Amino acid sequence: MRYHLRSALAIGLMATVGGLASAQVRVKDPPPKAATPVRPADTSQAYRMKQVLGSKVSITGDIAIGTVEDVVFSDSGQVEYLIVANEGKLVTVPWEATKFNFEKQTATLSITQDQFKVIPTYTVREYPVFFAPDYRTEVYRYYGLRPRPLPRR
Repeated sequence: MRYHLRSALAIGLMATVGGLASAQVRVKDPPPKAATPVRPADTSQAYRMKQVLGSKVSITGDIAIGTVEDVVFSDSGQVEYLIVANEGKLVTVPWEATKFNFEKQTATLSITQDQFKVIPTYTVREYPVFFAPDYRTEVYRYYGLRPRPLPRR
């Protein structure tokens, strides 16, 4: 019986030491290196939608005209328009017409107050068809721009 007890203790001790040895090997293995973030070649910065929504919008002369209520994307995921809320009405603004300051959450449009007054407005009940060719051409024209071609899918 003593022999069996010694054998059992020896086997148990070897199993424990073996388990510890294997645990030590796992601990000694270096952790995998974290992936190094890849930076694009240019120095442009990524911005988030929450830096755009609610931003104050003004026109030439630092005249406030409203805040960014919504953003319209094309099928390809490009920002196409800002929707600016102005006294209960909505105004479509081509993204290219804005000069954005993300840190200050402001957008400036290079149009006069007289130009702004003639831009058509709408409400949430009567949204325009943003990508209809005639609508795009008309909206861009108000800001002195020509719409860029939309990518085909």
